[in-house]
Amino acid sequence: MMFLRHRVTLGYRNHKNIVMRVSSNVSEDDDPSLLVNGHFDSPLGSPGAADCGSCVASMLELSRLLIDSGWVPPRPVIFLFNGAEELFLLGSHGFIKTHRWNRTIRAFINIEASGSGGTDLVCQSGPGSWPSRVYAQTAKYPMANSVAQDMFGIIPGDTDYRIFAEDITNIPGLDIIFVLGGYFYHTSYDTLENLLPGSIQARGENLFNLVKAFTNPMLLKENEISNKAAKDGIEDVGAVFFDYLTWFMVFYSRDISLILHSLPIAIFLLVPLFLKFPNITLMSWFVTLLGFMRGMVLHTFGVILAIFIPALAAALRLLFTKNAMNWFAHPYLAFLMFVPTSLIGLLLPRLTWVFPYKHGLSEQAHFWGAFGLYSLITMVYTLAGLSGGFLTFFISMSMLLGRFVSRIIRKQWSQQSPRSLVAYVLPMTPCLLYGLYYGGFLIQFLIEKMGMMGSLPKPYGYFVPDVIVGAVVGLVVGWCFGPLSPVASRWLSKTSIIHGFLQITVVALAISSQLFPYSTGAPKRVVLQHTFVTDANNIVDSSYGFSVVDSNSLEFLFNNAPEAAKWLKDNSELSFEEKYRSDRSSWLALYPVPFLFSGSLKFQAQTEEIKKYYQHFPQLAVQEIWDNNGQRRVHLKLALGSLSEIWTSVLNITGPLSNWSFADNMLPAPQTVSGGPPSYICRLSGKSDVDWSFWLEANSSESLRVDVAVLDQYLVDSTKKLKSLFPSWADLTAFTTFFSTYHL
Repeated sequence: MMFLRHRVTLGYRNHKNIVMRVSSNVSEDDDPSLLVNGHFDSPLGSPGAADCGSCVASMLELSRLLIDSGWVPPRPVIFLFNGAEELFLLGSHGFIKTHRWNRTIRAFINIEASGSGGTDLVCQSGPGSWPSRVYAQTAKYPMANSVAQDMFGIIPGDTDYRIFAEDITNIPGLDIIFVLGGYFYHTSYDTLENLLPGSIQARGENLFNLVKAFTNPMLLKENEISNKAAKDGIEDVGAVFFDYLTWFMVFYSRDISLILHSLPIAIFLLVPLFLKFPNITLMSWFVTLLGFMRGMVLHTFGVILAIFIPALAAALRLLFTKNAMNWFAHPYLAFLMFVPTSLIGLLLPRLTWVFPYKHGLSEQAHFWGAFGLYSLITMVYTLAGLSGGFLTFFISMSMLLGRFVSRIIRKQWSQQSPRSLVAYVLPMTPCLLYGLYYGGFLIQFLIEKMGMMGSLPKPYGYFVPDVIVGAVVGLVVGWCFGPLSPVASRWLSKTSIIHGFLQITVVALAISSQLFPYSTGAPKRVVLQHTFVTDANNIVDSSYGFSVVDSNSLEFLFNNAPEAAKWLKDNSELSFEEKYRSDRSSWLALYPVPFLFSGSLKFQAQTEEIKKYYQHFPQLAVQEIWDNNGQRRVHLKLALGSLSEIWTSVLNITGPLSNWSFADNMLPAPQTVSGGPPSYICRLSGKSDVDWSFWLEANSSESLRVDVAVLDQYLVDSTKKLKSLFPSWADLTAFTTFFSTYHL
């Protein structure tokens, strides 16, 4: 399996799924059915109220409603409460591989949460366009956007949708996710109190309508035809869909999008002919188009500066302040700091670019240049096979409508009159509202996710989150206010306006320097690993490992958590010297999550305390060695000792490995950990009171090295004490790891 762009082999046993089937009393076991999937396990250290207790609650209430409502589903509905999603989608994998009902599934709905509520977003849909089309027709509170599917791979995570629709089978379905309230995702604050009110109710009403539609025999038959066409490459798989303010859905196929999204660029090329009618010549068309192109260059510079200047301001701010991400717990700061600087960038070319005006760059050329830019982006996006070109299509066609209305008004009033601006803006109101809605949602989602996107190496990694947020705010300003600038810049491109925006920015920067980046409502994620290095039944070493997953480093953490820092160093000052640094190999138990870490620290801990809690430690023992002309097969047994709350066991095997008993005796491509030799990683999970037996084959006499890391959720008293010393704005995911190395 590929996760976080790294390959890992998964071995599992004895995970629990709960499966329920609701059907009519005349239904047969092999009838086509709908699967509704959600998971009941939660991540390390999290109560999991939203992720994914809310999913279980929705499924239970949905099943009750199906039974009590008197409505009999025409086709069976299978509810899969899977128990191992957080362990890399193992629950759904086990069901789709082994359960007798797996062959009957014709469609599925996967329910997930990466936040504590809000309207649930369709993040993925497919294969084919049938699932999104049915959703568009039936959802009561629709929230879906085909751009989400284009961008989903950027997010460090995955869902069971991958198992059902991509990796194992090609069942058509929807991936429906709570995406707002991401501050509490995978933290100890994911509790019932932090669920956003009304979210589960809205999701339930959507689900009930979807179940009715997905079990409709006619629609299921249409689904089979659509799915076959998608597999044969006949039907497009890039349908365009989006909700408008959660009021209704817009859906059209890729074939239609190719026609619609080509209209703006065609209009852009034909307008010079209409403007010169009836005196049309090739030269007049070319001269007019050249003026439009100059307007396009002007507007392009404005949009680029609208993105670049706030990104630059974000980077410069960090040179004079001690904390990054001050906007994390205070999202309004991002708007206060970056919107004025974006507007400065958008207006600056009109104020300073003197050369074009000497050649008569008019408002008309500026307008059609801006229109041409959005038309070109629409066309490029569509030809690239992506489905997000609808936004710039919406913008360009709204600009055209606004231009038409304002031209009519200008016949009655002066071109300088503000009424012409109002006449231009009013027809664009639906587009502007959508831009603000979609842009505001995107910025809030991005800010919340920046707390878990990973810690990048210094010095440049420190700047990345602030620069990204500044640039995205600039992008949103570009698509919200950029269409207005050809007309509005007549009144706004003034030195006094620019000075006003600068003053607002300075005030925002001053406020941001006084505010702390985190709070209990927006906690900082910290990982604490208490590692015991073992040799047989002896403790060789013990240490506390720390890491973070955002740009404020561990030095920031300990400077603001003095009690924990003093405890670690016995009341002396904590040092951040090179000798305390740890690399990713020490975090093997979490593989491949440590690729999100940088700047991890490791401090010595006591070794004797652990013996009070464990009589036996994990140990790898050789059962048998078979040798045939240089081919060695080593039979091994991994005993997990007296550990009782095991999350996972990870093997890192290096050396001349030629085969193993995992993954149907198929060896994957090797990986590299912390610059070491090529290695093979296998994660084992499941019941911990039974030993793991397996074999490894080597094709030479060179020894195999096996690193074993076993993650136990139990914490000894000293680790609990250390965890309690951190302030409430720091959410610690803490666990114990037993690490040992063997040469075979």
